[in-house]
Amino acid sequence: MKLVAGLALAGVLAACETVPTETAVTSNGEVLPFVSPRTLSMYREFDDGQFVVPAVPRQYLSEEVARQYVPYYSPYAEGTIVVDPYAFKLYLISGPNEAMRYSVGVGKAGFGLTGEARVNHQKDWPYWTPTANMLRREPEKYGPVRGGMEGGLDNPLGARALYLYRGGRDTLYRIHGTPYPWTVGGQESGGCIRMFHQDAIHLAANVENGTRVVILSQSQTGMYTVAEDVAS
Repeated sequence: MKLVAGLALAGVLAACETVPTETAVTSNGEVLPFVSPRTLSMYREFDDGQFVVPAVPRQYLSEEVARQYVPYYSPYAEGTIVVDPYAFKLYLISGPNEAMRYSVGVGKAGFGLTGEARVNHQKDWPYWTPTANMLRREPEKYGPVRGGMEGGLDNPLGARALYLYRGGRDTLYRIHGTPYPWTVGGQESGGCIRMFHQDAIHLAANVENGTRVVILSQSQTGMYTVAEDVAS
């Protein structure tokens, strides 16, 4: 399975005239981990046709966090998505014993579903409405947008959203972008499965409606990352 770069992203990266420095130092003198020019290019600012997607800030990038092909010994067919919420990873099966791995942030709702579902539909820059629980928990924060929020750079669902259904019914489980890059790779109080805008766009460009999605439980976390995990 050859994954495409996703919409205008490939063309923008090909046209780059300069590449940011691989190393960086924070304002307090902390030296950040090395990041390759390729990784910096994947997460740089670009125009997707609707909005100018900002670059992922350097302090949130590392070679470990960046999307990449990795050995993955699952029994699932090419094109299947495997979500490992407790490891903060998402895998798109790209062939035998291989997957594209993405780093994700996981909100409370992201731990609420295990087993299988299907991508029912996808949306670019989706509309978002806070849940009743959000309104009760933080009325000052969510009250002003109780009627919903148009898609955009500040929308909690980010650049793309995949809506998961089971048995024809909405699970309320979403795989989506996020305007909060510092939440990728960790656990947050709200939301489902969060990705950098750039990764959400890349995933959506390589996934069709009807795609099988497998969500691992806590006891299954890390499964398929070594050859012994291949199911019989």
